[in-house]
Amino acid sequence: MGETVHLTAIDGKTISAYRAEPSGTPKGALVVLQEIFGVNGHMRSVCDGFARAGYMALAPALYDRVEPGIELGYDGPDVETGRTVRAQTDLADVLKDVQAAIDAAADAGPVGVIGYCWGGSLAFLSATRLTGLAAAVGYYGGQIVPFVTEMPKVPIILHFGEKDHGIPMSDVETIRQRHPDTSIFVYPAGHGFNCDERGGYDKPSAELALDRTLKFFAEKLR
Repeated sequence: MGETVHLTAIDGKTISAYRAEPSGTPKGALVVLQEIFGVNGHMRSVCDGFARAGYMALAPALYDRVEPGIELGYDGPDVETGRTVRAQTDLADVLKDVQAAIDAAADAGPVGVIGYCWGGSLAFLSATRLTGLAAAVGYYGGQIVPFVTEMPKVPIILHFGEKDHGIPMSDVETIRQRHPDTSIFVYPAGHGFNCDERGGYDKPSAELALDRTLKFFAEKLR
């Protein structure tokens, strides 16, 4: 369903991205932000799912500035590799690449951003710092609290798992108190509950979160 395309950021850096097109006229566009595992098979599958739902989905390869083509699995060694590579990224450069994806996606209509894990935190920062967005969704973003004083410029919803060992409920409460107008949903699941390739996958939570996400985007991407 999808293909690899290339994006050029404002500083001239070119990265790859996975682009999935719907069968008919797009309802809008979604920029899909990766976990720490790169734009792997699961991320491409997520994009394909959004395309089936009627959206053009574009997932920029946010590791390309460190090393092009990184795709990782979900076992122990790959988790450590993902953490190591993510630590080598520069946040300002990553956001330049996300902005390039937003700009490229605009040819399909109003643009939303959605991210998972590391990408969930980046979705929040995209909503506070970047331009060209109509809405944002973040799944289990563990690095939102350090930036919690930043104010989103577009509507945003956030999904968390109450059994997530990496994101304490005190962090979720901090976000809720700082952003009382933001819809924050908590599920009886752990980290990565949306990913059906991870041990923490929780189908009922994933389906409910997706339903809420699609209804949100249907309302905001008009």
